[in-house]
Amino acid sequence: MRKILIPFVFILLILTTQCKKKEESEPVRPENNTEMVNRVFSLAQKQYKTLIRKIDTIKPLRQPRSLQKDGSLKMVIKEDWTSGFFPGSLWYIYEYTKDNYWKKKAEMFTEALDSAQFVTSNHDVGFMIQNSFGNGYRLTGNKKYKQAVIEAARSLSTRYRPIAGIIQSWDGDSPWLKERGWDMPVIIDNMMNLNLLYKASKHTGDTSFANKANNHGRTTIKNHYRKDYSCYHVVDYDHLTGKVRSKVNYQGYADNSSWARGQAWGLYGFTEIYRETGNKEFLNQAIHIAEYIINNKKIPADRIPYWDYDAPDIPNAPRDASAAAITASALIELSGFSPEKEEKMLAYAIETLKELSSEDYLAKEGENGGFLLKHSVGNYHENNETDTPLNYADYYFLEALLRWKNIK
Repeated sequence: MRKILIPFVFILLILTTQCKKKEESEPVRPENNTEMVNRVFSLAQKQYKTLIRKIDTIKPLRQPRSLQKDGSLKMVIKEDWTSGFFPGSLWYIYEYTKDNYWKKKAEMFTEALDSAQFVTSNHDVGFMIQNSFGNGYRLTGNKKYKQAVIEAARSLSTRYRPIAGIIQSWDGDSPWLKERGWDMPVIIDNMMNLNLLYKASKHTGDTSFANKANNHGRTTIKNHYRKDYSCYHVVDYDHLTGKVRSKVNYQGYADNSSWARGQAWGLYGFTEIYRETGNKEFLNQAIHIAEYIINNKKIPADRIPYWDYDAPDIPNAPRDASAAAITASALIELSGFSPEKEEKMLAYAIETLKELSSEDYLAKEGENGGFLLKHSVGNYHENNETDTPLNYADYYFLEALLRWKNIK
């Protein structure tokens, strides 16, 4: 019996070893585009169901923004500038899945922002309403959502200052602005809210909304950008003369540095207003900004920038996945407007998305508080949301994946 058993075990060991060698020698098939998008949206559904279970019993309903330092959810009221991103992400998941569960949740979190359309105290009403009600109208045709976009555009228009041709971002009479000596400040983030005005012009036929947006875009080109197409965060204007008083990087490392998310906001904003206007002046600006980012040697090889390109503690400075996601989404759209640059822009965007979809930046199921992306930076100087998930990082990441999926 023993003589028979020993050869049998020996043969089994040989076969097992050969199978292992075969498995090791066979190359792993790389994940294709469709598989990657499917994987991320599958995870998004699981993670966001976790988030919803945590918060949809809270009354009044609030929006998840990030995580506190103790790991608990950071929730925000409807007037917070980030309040529209979570419902916007729910709309993107619905758009991808066509599952009515996500439609109902998107409607619930969108309609919790109902009065945000009347906010006139800052420029962020565009983020609040266009990402939530705007996406809702695009996907459902709900006329209430369309009216919310129009009302929000009216609110934003109250901040237009003809003397400078800009939409004022923050009110100069607030205490914290007075401490900085600002009079009529405009931040590069404001480029992201102009789309609200263009949509309102289309919905109503009132071209005054679009004219204000056009003027703001032109003034931003003139005053926010340096010769290399990097930008300042804040340009402060005199409310009596409309002249520039100062140019600073409030959220960047220094006034002459490149704050990563600011570069992404500008790229996305000028791409968006070219789409709405067909004005080559805006297209050229977007292409120049894209080239500044794509060719920038200060951005790491994996294309996920440090929170500021010029942060003093590079390579140990925090990365900003939110800036990478915004950039990728913008480049995918911009590539369709610039055929001669299309291949280079798409390659950069796709490599960025692959990196964001890797274990280095994409959360595992049940982790990261329910959010998707790790390693983003909100306001570094205030040690506020540094190396943490952010709802707008997820929003632009999902948007970029949908845009990539829909490329013909």
